[in-house]
Amino acid sequence: MKKFQTFRITEEHQGLTVEQYLKSILQCPGRKIQKLTRAGGVRLNKRNAYLQKKIKSGDILDVLVLEDQFFGVKPEPGSIDILFEDPALIILYKPAGMLVHPAGQTTGGTLANYLAEYFRENGETITIRPLHRLDRDTTGCVVFAKDARTQSELEKQLQDGRLKRKYYAVVRGRIEPPSGSVDAPIGPHPTLPNRRAVHDQGERALTHYNTIKTFENYSLLELTLETGRTHQIRVHLSSLGHPVLGDRMYGKRSSLIHRQALHARSVSFCHPVDGKLIEIQAPVPPDLENLISHLSL
Repeated sequence: MKKFQTFRITEEHQGLTVEQYLKSILQCPGRKIQKLTRAGGVRLNKRNAYLQKKIKSGDILDVLVLEDQFFGVKPEPGSIDILFEDPALIILYKPAGMLVHPAGQTTGGTLANYLAEYFRENGETITIRPLHRLDRDTTGCVVFAKDARTQSELEKQLQDGRLKRKYYAVVRGRIEPPSGSVDAPIGPHPTLPNRRAVHDQGERALTHYNTIKTFENYSLLELTLETGRTHQIRVHLSSLGHPVLGDRMYGKRSSLIHRQALHARSVSFCHPVDGKLIEIQAPVPPDLENLISHLSL
């Protein structure tokens, strides 16, 4: 059965042709528009639309969702924890010890492989489109788009700051001031190829932090990313002299937790179809809860 996305034309776009709306507002390339028209995939007020027809406020434009032809990764049976799902996107909880997507020598056992199998079991072929990634040992929210248009819209929100990501981290020591921002460029480490470092030749990176709770020698922080550089939170906190607890790359091991104490707590954005605000939280994992409880004693 064909699936359509529905768009209500506003006064802002009145007077555009159907083709102009598809190209400028929905960001459809010419080749995709050709496929849509050949498939009868553009309807204006429930009738097949002519591309040069001018639209007016209140019109209803239905656009066929073109089916993907491949998953992009090999489907593989595995458990996934769905935090939110609708026809446009799906948000999953990523556990510690798992990659979001195959990389390097890791070709399976990732969140993407398990999601592809979930789609396959439901009779859908959907290319895996993660909007962002988490490090292997970081837990929490990961957003996947189910189609190219949703991906494009959410990527814009990621770039302009409308898609917001909040993290929890337990760090060594007490940060002064207790709330603030780290605006320091991040780039490749000069000598260690798998690491990042703060240096003048790096790309701009901005992290906001707020102390939620302090312990004798540690702090629980909430962090908000304005940019999305590799290892950004870990590098910025280490540069302040307060590395994430258990971070073996930018700090040191800890007997209190067997990974970096970093959790992608929530994600919020405007839904790409109806514009409604979506706010999703990922539950704090048991090891991080136990750590906080232990430090509170």
